[in-house]
Amino acid sequence: MPQVRIIAKNFMDMVASMPAMKLDRLYENTFICEAILRSLPPLAKKYVLQMLYIDQPVAAKLMEEWVLQDGLSKHKVALDRLVHLRVFQETVDRKRETSYRLNPKFQANLQQHVTLGGILPREPMSFSISVKLPSLDELQAYALQQWECFLLQLISSGQSDKPTNISPSMMKLFQRGLLTQRDREAPKLTESGFRFLLMDTNAQLWYIIRDYINNAEERGLDPADLISFLLELSFHVPGEAYDMNTLDDIQLATIKDLADLGLVKLQQGRKESWFIPTKLATNLSISLTDTSSRKEGFVVVETNFRMYAYSTSKLHCEMLRLFSRIEYQLPNLIVAAITKESLYNAFENGISSDQIVAFLQQNAHPRVADRVPSVPENVTDQIRLWESDMNRVEMTHSVLYDEFPSRELFESACDFAREWNGLLYEDSKAMRLVVKIEIHDQMKEYVRRQR
Repeated sequence: MPQVRIIAKNFMDMVASMPAMKLDRLYENTFICEAILRSLPPLAKKYVLQMLYIDQPVAAKLMEEWVLQDGLSKHKVALDRLVHLRVFQETVDRKRETSYRLNPKFQANLQQHVTLGGILPREPMSFSISVKLPSLDELQAYALQQWECFLLQLISSGQSDKPTNISPSMMKLFQRGLLTQRDREAPKLTESGFRFLLMDTNAQLWYIIRDYINNAEERGLDPADLISFLLELSFHVPGEAYDMNTLDDIQLATIKDLADLGLVKLQQGRKESWFIPTKLATNLSISLTDTSSRKEGFVVVETNFRMYAYSTSKLHCEMLRLFSRIEYQLPNLIVAAITKESLYNAFENGISSDQIVAFLQQNAHPRVADRVPSVPENVTDQIRLWESDMNRVEMTHSVLYDEFPSRELFESACDFAREWNGLLYEDSKAMRLVVKIEIHDQMKEYVRRQR
């Protein structure tokens, strides 16, 4: 079966890239098994449930009969996903026939979860009426505020009103690849940094969490334990309070880092302390294509290329500044204009027209979000046209050949350049041709021999 290179675009891709021993140890946690099951494509989920109580390997040829002919491509994708996650164990017998069976640890834990249900290691705390927990709306506002403060601190330490408690070493780790530092110059956003700012919140969060997990060993932590805790956290209920005393030392250090990112809110009582998960934490294991956790839009784009952003966020202002000219800013309104110059600046920094259009569509104000299109077509078309203007001319190093002694030599030289995929231009009437500089040596030798 063809092997697909794993690219960690979400939690499950990172789980799939783990060594086999650590992955099997991860499956000792019942909630990890359920999280993996939730993340699978529909056909892969069906295969897992179909084989949940089968203790013997199932032949690959037999499994192909479970789908119609036009579903074989999805069948192969499902099997490949299951094998990479070690949910399926692949065996080949002496006759070179392939068969699959469920990972025994995964199978046993999932059977137990299906029949008995699962109980989290910690239950929500019970409080007296005097203790006031934040509402879901207040929690959502807190999460977004914390995340925006972190992003502003990430871009420039002087922009955030409320510096985070994340250590300087961790902040440098997160900034790696997003900022570049030159001698005696302030740090500047890289091409990746510009693209990062235009991502939606889920994608940005995963970018940061991925670096946080990848560098766990440098901080003396096991990445498998960290992934296990983060996936377990996604099963907690947003807005409910959980006792901090139920956490071990590693989890306690992690939860404090997550609080700076806005994934949890920490509160302290007279005798007890607790953490409250936000939607950012409970959506950690969701695919990046999920739109349920995206925040409400704030941008209105008019046909005259003016933009009105109804926001009090400094981060939103910095994001709009990436591709537009900020004209003025009121307490709850940013007025900007999309100009040719501002877009050229964005294109030179590595931002594409598709990314700008996607950002405007994803962040469209509710008043215009339901319109089709939410961003005027003349604006999106012009953004793409201005990008194509920059790419109209492509420079290619080349060599001009002329003054051929005969037409036969000219035509044979053209044929030789075509065979080497180096012919750029030919003028049969004037007997001139232009070839790529990469084949100049071969072309020169060929013409010399023909003479």
